[in-house]
Amino acid sequence: MLESDFTRLADSVFTRIEQTADGADATIDCNRSGAVLELEFENGAKIIVNRHTPNQEVWLAARSGGFHFAYRDGQWISQRDGCELYAKLGELVRTESGETLTF
Repeated sequence: MLESDFTRLADSVFTRIEQTADGADATIDCNRSGAVLELEFENGAKIIVNRHTPNQEVWLAARSGGFHFAYRDGQWISQRDGCELYAKLGELVRTESGETLTF
């Protein structure tokens, strides 16, 4: 995949996450700085999403660990366990904050 295509796809991930977080009833601070998006919850928990261009992956980091997702067949799939990015993010949000969000 061309780097420009990867960047466009990864940016759409960030936009989707930001829009979901902004529309949530829960209080989630969503801050983006370049290739890094930080979700911070009322209890101080954080989830970091970043674009890792050299590997063409989107990475999630939370207290429970780090996850790397590559774009395959129209979805972002975990290199570790085959889960889908938005499903994993929803699970991490529930774990970190107790809130249920559907990305």
